[in-house]
Amino acid sequence: MIRFFTKDQYKNTVLALWALLAIVQACFTELMDDEAYYWVYSRHLDWGYFDHPPMIALLIKAGYALFHNELGVRLGMVVLNVGTLILTDKLISEKNNTVFYLILAGMGAMQLGGILAVPDIPLIFFAALYFYLYRNFLTAQNWKNTLLLGLGMALMFYSKYHGVLLVFFTVISNPHLLKLPRFWAAVLVTTAIFFPHLYWQYTHDFPSVQYHLFERNAKAYHYSYTLDYLAGQLLLFGPLVGWLLLYYAFRVPVKDSFERAMKFSLIGVLAFFALSTIKGRVEANWTVMVFAPLLVLAHQGIVRQGYSVKVLKALWIPSLVLVAVVRVYMMWDFLPGVRIRPEIHHNREWTAVVKEQAAGRPVVFLNSYQQPSKYMFYQGEFAYSLNTIRSRRSQYNFWPMEEKLWGKEIWLASSDQNYFPETEGRKTAQGTFYGKPQADFYAYSLLQLIPARKEFHQSVDEKYRFAVKNHYGVQVPVIGNGPALRYLILDIAGGPPEVFETGMYLRDLMGKDSVDIHIPKTGMMKNRIKLGLDVVPGLDPTHNSPVFKIVDF
Repeated sequence: MIRFFTKDQYKNTVLALWALLAIVQACFTELMDDEAYYWVYSRHLDWGYFDHPPMIALLIKAGYALFHNELGVRLGMVVLNVGTLILTDKLISEKNNTVFYLILAGMGAMQLGGILAVPDIPLIFFAALYFYLYRNFLTAQNWKNTLLLGLGMALMFYSKYHGVLLVFFTVISNPHLLKLPRFWAAVLVTTAIFFPHLYWQYTHDFPSVQYHLFERNAKAYHYSYTLDYLAGQLLLFGPLVGWLLLYYAFRVPVKDSFERAMKFSLIGVLAFFALSTIKGRVEANWTVMVFAPLLVLAHQGIVRQGYSVKVLKALWIPSLVLVAVVRVYMMWDFLPGVRIRPEIHHNREWTAVVKEQAAGRPVVFLNSYQQPSKYMFYQGEFAYSLNTIRSRRSQYNFWPMEEKLWGKEIWLASSDQNYFPETEGRKTAQGTFYGKPQADFYAYSLLQLIPARKEFHQSVDEKYRFAVKNHYGVQVPVIGNGPALRYLILDIAGGPPEVFETGMYLRDLMGKDSVDIHIPKTGMMKNRIKLGLDVVPGLDPTHNSPVFKIVDF
């Protein structure tokens, strides 16, 4: 025990303190919206999900099996967060513990965000593991290192798709890899391990590809996208010293193929997402997988090249004080009038209000994957998200939940009064919640109309072929003709999307492998189009097709 606290063991003490603070934070901070959503993932384990691969669900499942609370949801993240520090330390060839501590003290996001049950945390860990295994592979290209490298890449991909960028920029940094049979063997191992997820994407019509490449693009570029991204990166790797760490990491000369891979990955990933702002907003956290390269390269610049450490020494205490204030705020809402991440406070209160409104009915939230997830976690009651075609899809569009609601009286709920203009809501610390009952509820998100091609050429008779896919596995109940089938034209210049009739109903789709749908020619066909069923009177149709286009010859 005495040896643990000797000078040579300070690093273990720092790691133990880091872990202890993370556990306390994980215990007493309510779930963020996305964390609750991923907790619902863990209740429906699968090889893939609409938003992400399944690693986050598996980690939450394991932790929640031990503790049925916020700590259980986050336990795996705490372990991986500490593991990331250990792995990153192993990547540093010329060590200086003091410099290591100073850099960590300045990286507030790793201290605060390291507990969060989001895919970024396993991505950061497995990215660090990937670089560790890649270095071993460069040292000795034996079968053990080949298999481990393949496994490391697969685990990184199972965490978040962004990990493929690290492999891409590694190859760019060292094209000789393409001539190595054992590198290709590692790629085959990765492909074999990752194949179940690829097959899941195939059987679900590649929803992640459809969403990320076609559905979430902005209508037009705005300079604020780029400025927000750049500011976000400085805060992500800081908040006070992020600019300095990036400068040191960019500036330091590399000494071997391994460091070159880290530098190419760091610069390549940051540049890739900077260019991506042309298509829309880029979240600051999308670059988190370069945490290890940034820390290692900045550290080596200070130790090997003699870059100044004065700023780090001057700002490590202010950085920790700032982190401490945020830690307290995350656990205790001592600024009730300040709306900074309000989602981490008062969740039991607002979910209890909705439960009281529902009066025993199952709750269907409108256009929100966050609210039903929080409701199920904090109240232990069943809930569902009904997403209409003016909102984004979510994993709720793929889970077989609707069958439990068919024919039942449900409570439609939302914090958006526009859905309930004549209804008086209930005020909570998280806003006012509105709702109304609906008898004999039916929704059909798992019934999909798949266009024969992503882009149709204008048809003379204005009919277009769609495959009918019933993913329920049972006969879909239809009352009368069922809801009407409509189409939405997106991105209309100067106005909101518009909904039009197709003249068809759900009954017209039943028992058919494909249908020809009439979509008249208009001057707006160059825009994106989506089909949906009008399942709730007064609301937009639901999502029942991918996005497609109709263009002139």
